[in-house]
Amino acid sequence: MNMKPRQAQPIDFATLVTWLQQRADGLCGGEAVTQLEHALQCASQAQREGATDALVVAALLHDIAHLADNETDETFPHGELAAQLLSELFHADVTEPIRLHVEAKRYLCAADPLYWSGLSPASQRSLIWQGGPYSVAQATEFMNMPYAEDAVRLRLWDDAAKVIDAATPDLDHFIALMEEVRLPQQVIQLQAATV
Repeated sequence: MNMKPRQAQPIDFATLVTWLQQRADGLCGGEAVTQLEHALQCASQAQREGATDALVVAALLHDIAHLADNETDETFPHGELAAQLLSELFHADVTEPIRLHVEAKRYLCAADPLYWSGLSPASQRSLIWQGGPYSVAQATEFMNMPYAEDAVRLRLWDDAAKVIDAATPDLDHFIALMEEVRLPQQVIQLQAATV
C-alpha cells in the first residue's frame, strides 16, 4: 500500500471525550468487541501491569483514529493519524507509542515466530496491507527508536484486549486520568501561537 504523508487537524479535549462517549459503540475492526470495550480493556491491562499514566492513556487512545470522520487505514495509517489528532493534547510519551503500535506488530512478527499465529484473523489480515513482518534489519532499526519498547507493550495489550464482556473500569475512570496527563492549556496556547 503506497500512502502519501498527510496532516490531520488536531482535536481538542472535548471532541476527544465526545468521540469516546458517542462514536465508540461500533465493533472494533472485525473483532467481537466494540471500539470502547477494546480501548477500556487495553488501558485496564496497562494499568494492571503498572504502566505509567501516560502509557495507560496511550493504551486507551491507540485506536482513536478509527473514530475520525471518513478515514480508514487505507487512506491514512491509524497510528499516525491518532498521533496527529492528539498532538496538541498530550506529550510524546502518549502519542509516540500510539504512532508506533502498528509498526510494533510488524516488529513482533519478525522477533517472535509464534506471534503471528496468536493474532486474531482480523489482525492477521490487516498486517498484510500494513507492510507485513519486518526484516531483521528493520526490526533492529525499529527497536532503536525512542518509545519502541512502550509501543511493543501497547501492541501486546492491544492484541489481548478483545475479550467479550471483560470487566474493566468505566470510561470516566480513564477520562480523569487523561485530564491528569494532558498538556496544560497554556502550553497548548503557546504551541498554537508559534505555528
